[in-house]
Amino acid sequence: MSYDFDTPVDRSGTYSYKWDIGEGELPMWVADMDFRTAPEITEALTRRAAHGVFGYSTIPDEWREAYRDWWRDRHGIEYDLRAFVFATGVIPIISSCVRKLTTPGENVVIMTPVYNVFFNCIRNNGRNVLECPLAYEGGRYSVDFGRLGAALADKQTTLLLLCNPQNPAGIIWDRETLAKIGELACDNGVTVIADEIHCDLTDPGCEYVPFASASEKCRDNCVVCIAPTKTFNLAGIQTAAAVIPNPRLRHKVWRALNTDECGEPGSFAIAAAVTAFKQGGAWLEELREYIFRNKQLVSDYLRENIPQIKLVPSQATYLLWLDCTAFGMPVHELWKFIRKNTGLFLSDGSIYGGSNTHLRMNIACPASQVRDALARLKRAADMLLQK
Repeated sequence: MSYDFDTPVDRSGTYSYKWDIGEGELPMWVADMDFRTAPEITEALTRRAAHGVFGYSTIPDEWREAYRDWWRDRHGIEYDLRAFVFATGVIPIISSCVRKLTTPGENVVIMTPVYNVFFNCIRNNGRNVLECPLAYEGGRYSVDFGRLGAALADKQTTLLLLCNPQNPAGIIWDRETLAKIGELACDNGVTVIADEIHCDLTDPGCEYVPFASASEKCRDNCVVCIAPTKTFNLAGIQTAAAVIPNPRLRHKVWRALNTDECGEPGSFAIAAAVTAFKQGGAWLEELREYIFRNKQLVSDYLRENIPQIKLVPSQATYLLWLDCTAFGMPVHELWKFIRKNTGLFLSDGSIYGGSNTHLRMNIACPASQVRDALARLKRAADMLLQK
């Protein structure tokens, strides 16, 4: 490999949220990577920092072109340059849309299990969470269209938050599924917010389907949230984009983001995004291969050493969804037991809704750290099985 993903990076002293832990603990939870970003990005930010003046920034056409070209060349969809609106993050986009496109007391639909912050975006703004659990059979998830149709037909429902690819289970929704979701939403007057922040982190040979590409109804009735931040480990830079092909909807979202004061870039936001999309492709390809090998490492280890834990098949993200049903205990209790007895800090799956049996593991780290995590997980499993 041209890039080094094996050497551990000491993140102490960087005010890292992920690594703000107890002595001897191993954090494999929150979704940021323990890899340095692409060196091309670091070099661009170093040059920007060396300038020494950090005043207000504009949003140049170069920024829009970098997004447009990346999605055209890698994901097969070409957006009009006017469709891109800058935002400081995907969650600010979602929260602003909840406030602007719905009114207090209305329903926002989410298909659980799903990214836990979606709940916060809805409840913190005085709207109702309307959960539509995914069907789970044979260790795989699918959309329950009967439930979804009923939820979208509810007269109080005005918004659907869609995770594409899905977090935490790493599902790549196919075109037919997305088109059906889009049709149900459009026919019921429900706007779709498509969070596509994980879209570049697919297994080698796998490609995600942009929601807006699935049908005309999808394209005309959506706000797509995209960013380089998950892909290139840039969450702290706070740079993202809302893509809204429909001009009337775009105006509303633009007004929402500016009203909420989250539509202005910081001094590093533009340089980070432009460099990532123009120069980061080679680094990303090696990253995807490395994460896939980590996934295979976990799959093989669980099968051979902890068969009680089933790895839910996935095609995207660096997050693994572990079915721990065999231990016969609420997942929050299991999560606490593992952390207390081994120091392994995973994500409690109950916070994502729709499941009380799963844990989430972040494998975007050196393989040596994954092996350490697996050894700790086996130690916990052995303790439970001996009870």
